[in-house]
Amino acid sequence: MEHTKGNPVGWFEIYVDDMDRATKFYEAVLKTKLELMSDPTDQGVQMKSFPGNTEGYGTPGALVKMKDTKAGGSNVILYFMCEDCAVEESRVEAAGGKIYQAKMPIGEFGFCSIAADTEGNTIGLHSMK
Repeated sequence: MEHTKGNPVGWFEIYVDDMDRATKFYEAVLKTKLELMSDPTDQGVQMKSFPGNTEGYGTPGALVKMKDTKAGGSNVILYFMCEDCAVEESRVEAAGGKIYQAKMPIGEFGFCSIAADTEGNTIGLHSMK
């Protein structure tokens, strides 16, 4: 899918160790209200979303507290919107990257793949099919 208009980033996650502390920080700094989200995987993931939508200014995203995932380092993942994330995933290794998680279903939210770029940054690819 070519993006000739707007920002191709479709989702982001910022991993946290203390959800209350992180929520207070982002709400104070950004002067916004984060909303509690349901766990799309039913695996005990805590999520609070930032306001926004993919139709205009403000890419949606959430704070995430997940077992065995620590905050800091490179635990910020930007998800890039795709028509079918398997297509972009198939280009990762040829471009010098690495696949961490092949395309997988994430319930009503579609599908995602997780990869590393050539610099070691973790990125996500997201699609509804």
